[in-house]
Amino acid sequence: MILSLFSRKAKANEAITIALYDAIVAAARQPYFYSDLDVPDSPLGRYEMLSLHVFLFVRRIKGRSPALKAIGQEATDEFFRDVDHSLRELGIGDSGVPKRMKKLARMFYGRIESYDKALHDNDRLALVAALARNIRPDSDNWKGADLLADYVDRVVLQLESQTDDVLASGNVVFPDAGAQQAGQGREGSKQ
Repeated sequence: MILSLFSRKAKANEAITIALYDAIVAAARQPYFYSDLDVPDSPLGRYEMLSLHVFLFVRRIKGRSPALKAIGQEATDEFFRDVDHSLRELGIGDSGVPKRMKKLARMFYGRIESYDKALHDNDRLALVAALARNIRPDSDNWKGADLLADYVDRVVLQLESQTDDVLASGNVVFPDAGAQQAGQGREGSKQ
């Protein structure tokens, strides 16, 4: 009997995690990023957008309730399971996946550090530079970085407007990336 209680809770948590992760993936796959901002529509480009959205979600729930902390960990775990699955679909063999996963994990946590510091310091130039460096390292002057920073600002505000209870129930809403307007960045940001 007691095991059935744990089983039901695990299934509820799994459903919440999958609903949240599906919303994160949908946000990261918005065509606007790839068509208008010139994010590479490649496995690495999609990884960059997905890792950005996972970071923004996890940042929003950081330091909140124990339930949200667990959801954040589960969403991050789901992200890495998805990346592992994608590597295998790309034809990378069992022996090559762990090495690539370690590299991608280091990349993810490095991005978290740079994005989080820029947002914490309200340093728009640092955010734009980090986005450009990570998403378009092949371009010296990627014009999409500034618009993507605007989008990040909108995501932060929209996620903050959603209550902890709503997020803990498996519901998260990201803004429509294509609806943004140039110059809609953070008020009072450093120039």
